[in-house]
Amino acid sequence: MKDRHTRVLEQYSKSKDQEKKVKAMFSARREVEINGGGTSGYRIKHGPNKDKILGHYSPKSNNNW
Repeated sequence: MKDRHTRVLEQYSKSKDQEKKVKAMFSARREVEINGGGTSGYRIKHGPNKDKILGHYSPKSNNNW
């Protein structure tokens, strides 16, 4: 009987550790700045292509009368 509870508690502990790691990764990532500086694309900030604009964002219209 003890083995069953131990296994369940270990699985629960591992899943909670995994959730903490995933949460830490998501909070540490850097978001891409779109619409920064008045443009609708992402502007490269460093390197030989500095100040070039990549991939403009254009939302799809949902006015389907």
